[in-house]
Amino acid sequence: MTDIRYFIGFNRVSGIGPAKLQRLRDFFGALETAWRADAFELARAGLDKRALENLLRARQELNLDAEVEKARRACDVILTWDDPQYPRLLQEIPQPPPILYLKGAFETQDEWALAIVGTRHASAYGKEIARAFSMELARNKLTIVSGLARGIDAAAHIAALDAGGRTIAALGNGIDQIYPPEHAKLARMIAERGALVSDYPIGMKPDAANFPPRNRIISGLALGTLLVEGDEQSGAMITCEFALEQDREVFAVPGNIFRKESRGPNKLIRESRAKLITRVEDILEELNLTMIAEKRQARAIIPSNETEATLLKYISADPAHVDEIHQQSGLPIAQVTATLALMELKGMVTQTSGMNYTLAREATENYS
Repeated sequence: MTDIRYFIGFNRVSGIGPAKLQRLRDFFGALETAWRADAFELARAGLDKRALENLLRARQELNLDAEVEKARRACDVILTWDDPQYPRLLQEIPQPPPILYLKGAFETQDEWALAIVGTRHASAYGKEIARAFSMELARNKLTIVSGLARGIDAAAHIAALDAGGRTIAALGNGIDQIYPPEHAKLARMIAERGALVSDYPIGMKPDAANFPPRNRIISGLALGTLLVEGDEQSGAMITCEFALEQDREVFAVPGNIFRKESRGPNKLIRESRAKLITRVEDILEELNLTMIAEKRQARAIIPSNETEATLLKYISADPAHVDEIHQQSGLPIAQVTATLALMELKGMVTQTSGMNYTLAREATENYS
């Protein structure tokens, strides 16, 4: 498993995102090797001039041990690509964030989540819709994901908390920064009953350019995204675009045709890119979550340890060879084969011809 110092170090380098970091890891075999490589080798690995200069500068200026200590003081949990606790839904999106900083924590039940997004300039109608849907979904044991912004986001978070449910806020700044500042109390409540999450370095100030990229985390953490209100060119619409790219469901509430904040959802509905929603049951039925309590109970017995959890990330309905699972998981081959044998006995996986494994039918249903 990669030393967390190098995830944090690369996270501090402007111009090196998930794609470039994966390329470096593939080229050098380990992030530590990439961090220590000379300029010639880094250029061979595909770093452009700007990213290369930024990396060389960062290596001179950063004390990685001090950066790790600062990060641990600022948050409760730090997750990387290598952690079994890294959210399964988020790991499935294109170029998932290499590192996540959290206040609070993710829980298994957060795999049943819906994102609720919309404009900061919400109407009374929009806020009431966000409040009513969020509260009812939370009562149905769905985690509500949003972005802590004014308007629709805040209404959704507050309603989920009022219903006694869990909620997650993805931030467009460092985890130690709260924006807008008047949501500091709300942020504390979310951390106590869910999680604040950011992939931005500690100390990163709020900036307009940071918020569109973080929207991929909002949609990526959820089974689907509900757009309540938003103009055609808005952050909420960007979140919906990410959801569509991630092959997640998109829902929209129709709005007043005379309000610009209704243009986004009305457009998605008109183009058949979002499902028209008028009641919570529409969402539950579309996501096949009407039996969520039973599904959660079934999921609770799978997996039973971290090794099983890790292997399940690389097994699907499509056959995967044991060598492929071994390489992707990074676990010793003996541990992989032994664990797969036990998982087969439990009915979690099925061995097909040639040491290929698939999710067992029951497990596939549990993971749907």
